[in-house]
Amino acid sequence: MQTATKTLWDRQNQHPGDRHRLFQAVGAVLEPARVLYAGSYVDIAPSFVFPDVTYVDMDKRAKRFFDDPEGVREIIDRHAPKCSDCRFAFLHSDYAKLNLPEQTFDLLISLYAGFISEHCTRFLEVGGHLLVNPSHGDAALASIDDRYALSGVVLSQGGAYRVRQTGLDAYMQPKTAVEITREGLFASQRGVAYTRPAFAYLFERVR
Repeated sequence: MQTATKTLWDRQNQHPGDRHRLFQAVGAVLEPARVLYAGSYVDIAPSFVFPDVTYVDMDKRAKRFFDDPEGVREIIDRHAPKCSDCRFAFLHSDYAKLNLPEQTFDLLISLYAGFISEHCTRFLEVGGHLLVNPSHGDAALASIDDRYALSGVVLSQGGAYRVRQTGLDAYMQPKTAVEITREGLFASQRGVAYTRPAFAYLFERVR
């Protein structure tokens, strides 16, 4: 493993195992065959859980990281030996300019990377899921997108994650009586404050 590969991963994994636990919780309720992680940087924790993950990022450091596939595989094997035959790929690209077959993936990941659902929903099959956190407003955008229906919330407590799929009407209720619009979200580039927040949300693509 190249020193740069280990250094980049160690910086990403500042809270050891945190992302692994997140994706384990999601994997306990979903079994996606193909995952698209847009804006991934060097977070390869999905490959500790899911069998086939495509990572997308335009950062040069991410390209340098994935240019060492043996080093990346070593990290995966160390954290999840049973995933030693799992597949991963990296696209050094702006996710807003991806050219991929539509409805290819059954899980789309959007964490801290902007309005991924705006540009990448077309790659998610109907019946697939979007995992999205409130950062930058992408969760709020999905909540007003008629292609999506809320199917779960990811709750975090004491470093542990769990997915709740009942009582969802209590979530995504804004603290203030304000209309959430696509234009407003793009203008603010910020998430919405909810009366009952969650770490992240799962939306099913319904059309």
